[in-house]
Amino acid sequence: MVLVLDSTPAPENAAQTAAPAAPRPTLAGLDRAGLSAALAAIGVPERQRRMRVGQLWTWLYAHGVTSFDAMTDISKDLRGQLAAAYSLDRPEIVTEQISTDGTRKWLLRLPRRGHEARAPEIETVYIPESDRGTLCISSQVGCTLNCSFCHTGTQRLVRNLEVSEIVGQILLARDRIGDWPAGAPDGVEIKDTHLLPSSERKITNIVLMGMGEPLYNFENVRDAMLVASDSGGLAFSKRRITLSTSGVVPNIARWGEEADTMLAISLHATRDDLRDVLVPINKKYPIAELLDACRAYPGLSNARRITFEYVMLKGINDSLAEARALVRLLAGIPAKINLIPFNPWPGSPYECSDWEQIERFAEVVNRAGYASPVRTPRGRDILAACGQLKSESVKLRASQRTAAAEGL
Repeated sequence: MVLVLDSTPAPENAAQTAAPAAPRPTLAGLDRAGLSAALAAIGVPERQRRMRVGQLWTWLYAHGVTSFDAMTDISKDLRGQLAAAYSLDRPEIVTEQISTDGTRKWLLRLPRRGHEARAPEIETVYIPESDRGTLCISSQVGCTLNCSFCHTGTQRLVRNLEVSEIVGQILLARDRIGDWPAGAPDGVEIKDTHLLPSSERKITNIVLMGMGEPLYNFENVRDAMLVASDSGGLAFSKRRITLSTSGVVPNIARWGEEADTMLAISLHATRDDLRDVLVPINKKYPIAELLDACRAYPGLSNARRITFEYVMLKGINDSLAEARALVRLLAGIPAKINLIPFNPWPGSPYECSDWEQIERFAEVVNRAGYASPVRTPRGRDILAACGQLKSESVKLRASQRTAAAEGL
């Protein structure tokens, strides 16, 4: 099912259409420093800001309100000031798709920044199971890594996401499935509720496995996850937040020290010559360096294992010899190995390994003592599965940006 929530065409003659008023900036998704700055900008005295930030924080992240009028412990005058200067808007939904298996994918439009000629777009995916739900969020518009098996990698990088845009994906998803103490916000109709988990919280896990390489947007992703894990608001356990990286080696230890979440490595090969093709960042940070960084990851233990992701590509990396090489490669690292059946996308150069071969590969890994679940493909019918995300945003050439800035 596809719900097209915004498909209004652009006017044929933009010059004849009055420019819309600039939208009010949103407070939804800001960290405490951002909220404090927003209060300062409307004249809230410094001595009051800490208390006011605490109030806003609770309303935004514990209750998920979408109207300043709901903030009943804030004076009417201040609520009016806030509403005049700011909004509580989430990212704009362009389309919402619901798979037959319950997976939900949102194409989201973000505010234009700088000289962007069009508003960039990202995708966010929610994967429900009977007793839990995982939200897969994006950290960049597009990607720089060009992994050859990944649809997102065919979309060039437009820009990094801001803290508010990363957190905003969590808020929007909770809105759309009613995952707040009071349920869905006014005006939001929850579709196909029978496909949602039976658990009290519908989103229990966050994975940074959407569009982009999160360690190339380090500070914004870190600060967003600090908002997500704050016990006074969204309150996600850091053990239920997983960052997936293709191997930005210098930032791996730093992530463990500053963010302290779970870690996943997008590995996919046991030899440098093959990984150079599948995951080109390997040419800069080869496998040996990557695994050294994994062994040194802060807090690594049997209770806090690293997940190694391995996409199963027919005739490329799925032989039993490669299964044995994978086991040898990860020796001594507390690890779990996720085997991911390749999810096809239009024009993809690979095929998924035969299921029997995936099972034989998994058996080799299991016998070596590693948990090696085979990730069940979810949302394939709406291109929401691992490696299938790609928005319609395009990176403008410098000449286009210049022309846009000059009004040409």
